[in-house]
Amino acid sequence: MQTTNHILMIRPVDFKFNEQTAANNKFQVASETQDVQLQALKEFDGFVELLRQNDVDVTVVDDTLQPETPDSIFPNNWVSFHEDGSVYLYPMFSENRRLERRKEILEGLKIRFELNHVSDLSFYEMQYAFLEGTGSMVLDRTNKIAYACLSVRTDEEVLNNFCMLSGYEPVVFQAVDSDNFPIYHTNVMMCIGDRFAVVCLDSIRDAEERLQVSISLKGSGKEIIEISLEQMNKFAGNMLQVSNTAGESLLVMSEQAYLSLNPEQIETLKRYSRIIYAPLYTIEKNGGGSARCMLAEIHLPGK
Repeated sequence: MQTTNHILMIRPVDFKFNEQTAANNKFQVASETQDVQLQALKEFDGFVELLRQNDVDVTVVDDTLQPETPDSIFPNNWVSFHEDGSVYLYPMFSENRRLERRKEILEGLKIRFELNHVSDLSFYEMQYAFLEGTGSMVLDRTNKIAYACLSVRTDEEVLNNFCMLSGYEPVVFQAVDSDNFPIYHTNVMMCIGDRFAVVCLDSIRDAEERLQVSISLKGSGKEIIEISLEQMNKFAGNMLQVSNTAGESLLVMSEQAYLSLNPEQIETLKRYSRIIYAPLYTIEKNGGGSARCMLAEIHLPGK
């Protein structure tokens, strides 16, 4: 199944602009206001409430003040959960983000879910090679394809190791913003749904790579919904399709992303999912990530 109705989210206690990630995340901009944590918490709680009102099963875990983890609100970068009960832990670029990998979170999930095997790829950090989970990779879970734009945070060797272990096939390419700067995470320029794909093809400058990505998406039965570089900058690529407990398909995004879409794009997306969105402006600005980054899908078998 491409989608799940089980989501893990980490409630922030000290969210703020992370200096360690800003050099290669051009989506990050420090707020001038002093109440970033307070505003981020309000946005987080509102987002959780929106998901629960729409019958999505959300497991919320509180972050801790120590160690200091300003980006813990984005758990999909350090862990992914799979339908065979396997769990993958990932090597992270920033030293303070590596502290987000908390074994007690996995232990807590064992109450409800089957965790059969943990593959820990974090040893690659010693080689200065990184793969930041489903930020670095956008997974077509149905067809076992891992799409990845290479960057400082997405290393091809680590990607190939993940694919070898998990049975995925990699589709690798380069993607850049309007200033020709490498896009730090694939999930800001691409979203894979069950029967559609939202993708900023303009960010893939190499014509052959762009064609390769398009052929792969169409070949796996996806309708391609293109977004512009400007829309990508407003997190229109950072969406996630989920299902709710009634089996309804939902497409989750931020308010900023939704408002950037044109009527034709919205109507096309509505053919596949009901759209829900939340205001996440403080989180987006200071964290450089949006709705999808905040959601770690739990595809584990239930107990």
